[in-house]
This record gives sequence, C-alpha cells and structure tokens, in this order.
Amino acid sequence: MKRLFNNFVGNPKNDILSGITVALALVPEAVAFAFVAGIDPLVGLYGAFMMGLITSLFGGRPGMISGATGAMAVVMVHLIQQGNTVGLTLAEPITNLGLYWLFITLLFVGAIQILAGLFRLGKFVRLIPHPVMMGFVNGLAIVIFLSQLGLFKRVTDGEAAWIQGSELFTMLGLVGLTMAIMWLLPKVTKVVPAALAAIIVVAAITIGAGLDVSTVGSFIREGGGEGLKGGLPTFQIEIFNLFDTIKGHWGTVLSTAFLLAAVGLIESLMTLNLVDDLTETRGSGNRECIAQGSANLINGLFGGMGGCAMIGQSIINVNSGGRGRLSGIVAALGLLSFILFGAPLIEQIPIAALVGVMFMVVIG
Repeated sequence: MKRLFNNFVGNPKNDILSGITVALALVPEAVAFAFVAGIDPLVGLYGAFMMGLITSLFGGRPGMISGATGAMAVVMVHLIQQGNTVGLTLAEPITNLGLYWLFITLLFVGAIQILAGLFRLGKFVRLIPHPVMMGFVNGLAIVIFLSQLGLFKRVTDGEAAWIQGSELFTMLGLVGLTMAIMWLLPKVTKVVPAALAAIIVVAAITIGAGLDVSTVGSFIREGGGEGLKGGLPTFQIEIFNLFDTIKGHWGTVLSTAFLLAAVGLIESLMTLNLVDDLTETRGSGNRECIAQGSANLINGLFGGMGGCAMIGQSIINVNSGGRGRLSGIVAALGLLSFILFGAPLIEQIPIAALVGVMFMVVIG
C-alpha cells in the first residue's frame, strides 16, 4: 500500500509544482507539432492532455510525461494531406477529411501498441546497449534545440522571417535571464522548481514592462490558430461514417498506423529507460505499451492528435522534483484548465521563457 501511494504521490508539493511547470512547457510544444501536422492547435492540445492523463494514471513509469510529439507529427503529414485531397473529390466535399483519417488511424495505432504490451514486447527495451541510449539522448537534445530555433521567427504577410534588431536582443536577453534563474535558484533554494520560478519572473517582467515580444497567444495566431481557449474534447462519432472514404487508401492508413505505433513505442520505451536511470528506479515497459496504446485509442475517439512519451518534458518533470504519477496528472489537468479557463493569462507568457527552459533541458 505504501509503495502504491508513493507511485501516485512521490512528494505532493514537488509533484504539484513540477506538474504546473510541465503544463506550461507543454503548450508551445503541442501547438507547434499540430502546425507541423497541418491541423488545428486545439487538436494538439487535446492530444497532449489525453496522452498525459491516461499514461500518468496507468503507465509503467511514474514521473514520465507523454503528449503530442514532433516525431509522430512528421509521420502524420502525408496521411492528412492525402485525406484532405480525397475529401475535396467527394460528391459532398469534406475539407478536413485528413483530420478524420488521422482519428481513424489512431484507433489502429492504439490497438497495435496494446497488443505489443500484451505480447510483452516492451521487455526488449532492456536489451538496448548503453551507447545506443546515449546516441538517442544526444540526438533528441539536438532535435529539441533545433526545434526551438523556429521560435526566433515571426510570420509577416504569410512569410516566416527571423526576428532582428531590438526584438532579437530582447528575446535573447529574456532567454538568457530564464536560463540564469534556472541555474542559480537551485543553489539558493529548492522550495520552488527553478523552471516554474523562471517562467513566472520573466512573464512578470515582460508584462510589467510592456515589452513587445512573441507570446504564447501571438505564436498560436501567427500559425493560423484562433487562440488557446476551447471546450472539452468531444466524442468523434462521425468517424464511423467515414470508413468508406478510405476505400482504395487502406494501404496508406495501415502503413501509417504501424509506423506511428513503432515510432511512439520506441521513443516511449527509450524515454522510460532514461527516466529509470535518472531516478534509479525501474518502470514496466509492457505496462507502458498498453497505456500508450490506450491513450492513442482514446485520442482517436475524442479528437486528439495522439502522441507518445516526451523526453524534454519528462526531464523537466524529474529535475523539478516530480516523481509520482500525481505530477503527470497535474500537468495534464493543468493543460486542460488552461484551455477551459486560463487562456487569457497563459497567452501572455513570453515564448522566450519557454525557450530558455528547453535550452536548459538540452544542456542537461
């Protein structure tokens, strides 16, 4: 009973504060990956919420964070584009048929991943050599770093261009301040997660000084979204009437499903291994496979973009003191609360603060 309690609540204060930190860091990531896939940002946010909540409750690795990821978003692009093209050729055109094809595909992704867990394929992650793990971690660090560089651009007249002049120096200064706070604060106190404190301080300075910098809200709108605010995810009953539209394209759907399932499990299980090393504990790969599959299945049914474990957010969580399942649950519910109630406030957070947090993850 004590072990079960510790799994859910490692340290209540640390889990709650680290969960809030992760929720803030999840917003731009989920939005950016939705843009990569060519879908509405809310679909990415819903995906991150459902992935995070279900895997935190039932996954094999307490403290690990799941959400919408870039690796899976890239795989989705061709499927969504092909679906949209087919949708325009129908007798009654459907402009976003590609999105519905994605939801249908996620049902197969979930089933494949659940079967992988039931057949105990997750145990094979233990056979991965240490040099391969090091290559995986370093490779993802490079990917995370490069993904943040795109946030140094602004969209003007439909074209993305690098920011320049005073705007660039202001953003660099705020990124540097965020990183400095995260480096110095743990040397003074560990009462509050350094990442959360850095985001709050930089946001307060930006809002108080009225600085004209890119924020979460402006980032979403520049990408074509309407903002962070939305309702609860809804059951996508219409997908069951759209299976006929896939006729002649089942090869694309099923091959994409197998590829998404494989990419998601590989990234999740290798992240599980990394978190095991960081916390000196051991998670269950087979249980994680089933949880990832269940989460992707629910995403397909309720309109999320699916996903897998996120190494960057998992490291933020662990380094901020998050060890129990509660940290992931708080992160997921925090993200949902931003969508439902906190959009006006969260949209004011400067992108520079979140970039600084991710740069420290890369360095770490």
